[in-house]
Amino acid sequence: MRVCALQSGTSADGVDVLIVDAEISGDTLIVRPGHADTIAWDDELRRLILAAADGTPLDAAAWCALDTRIGEAFADAVRALDGLDLVVSHGQTVYHWIDGERVRGTMQLGEPSLIAEAAGCPVVSHLRHADIAAGGEGAPLMAVLDRLWLGSSVQSGTVATVNMGGIANIQVITPDGGVRAWDTGPGNALLDAFVSRRSHGRARFDADGALSASGRVHDALLARLLAHPYFSRPAPKTTGRHEFSLSVVDDAIAAVGGSVPDADVAATLVEVTAISIADAVRGAGARRVLASGGGVRNPVIMHRLRALLDPVPVSSTAEHGLDPDSRENLMFAVVGILSWFGVPVEIAGPARRIAGRFTPSPDGLVLPAARGGFARLEIRP
Repeated sequence: MRVCALQSGTSADGVDVLIVDAEISGDTLIVRPGHADTIAWDDELRRLILAAADGTPLDAAAWCALDTRIGEAFADAVRALDGLDLVVSHGQTVYHWIDGERVRGTMQLGEPSLIAEAAGCPVVSHLRHADIAAGGEGAPLMAVLDRLWLGSSVQSGTVATVNMGGIANIQVITPDGGVRAWDTGPGNALLDAFVSRRSHGRARFDADGALSASGRVHDALLARLLAHPYFSRPAPKTTGRHEFSLSVVDDAIAAVGGSVPDADVAATLVEVTAISIADAVRGAGARRVLASGGGVRNPVIMHRLRALLDPVPVSSTAEHGLDPDSRENLMFAVVGILSWFGVPVEIAGPARRIAGRFTPSPDGLVLPAARGGFARLEIRP
């Protein structure tokens, strides 16, 4: 079957598109990632997305318009794609509701019926909600991919995979096939937002780590940022822009005197990301680390992560046949395929549930016979 995965990450850089061809061989799910692209948001729509995610009050009409416009953009991304059997749309996260220690709900926008109409095939969306309803946290979904991809092959010690998107998450895979997963804290979200504001929107991220490489870590600012209560919460846990917005940085700068050079702020934000990930890896006793996400493209983050974890090796998933930029979308495709075949998934919560809601194609919805599950996942060129 041919599957298209769609998503827009915490930093709202654009609509990420990945085409995946999937087949079944015995108890093995085989996937072949193909065409991948990122379609940038219209500047005004991106501004509205980030404003909503940062807590700008909206009335019902504005929420309706935003959900519709995001859905239209996702629909435009698949309109010219032929031969699709399924679209898996994670949507655009604007809020993850955490009430004390409990996740109560989550909101991903992008009306799926618009996508189904444009693609001419069913859409599975709302991937996190069933896990939350069952008492889980709805995140990180990456645990689903890693359990199938690495669970049966970890023989020489615990492996950690780290995905550094806007928020960074870790998956810990043990030799018995067990997986634990949680969000470690900010990945690129704070640095991206700081660079974007500093450049008045002309730059959306710290390209090649140029700004952070030119600065020095500001010790007092680092201590203030690492005092954020999220870092002391026990795992499993999840977070988002609601806890790590630019106001966190602004408040910390004000608390240390109100004047820190921009390059030093950037270097310090990198250090926060690297330390929070390294602490999680060490606490898990991982013997090696596979990294993916936009943070892999920042050499300063990767240098600091390797330095903090030495002698534990840190490598990009590219060295293991998986494009670090597409790993998250591949995960969404796999989750959607499992749902298509009626296979429940375990994220980090107490129960296994079939993820997502199906929106029929214009011709209806006919699901295949349910399967008991898959023993492994193979990723092939």
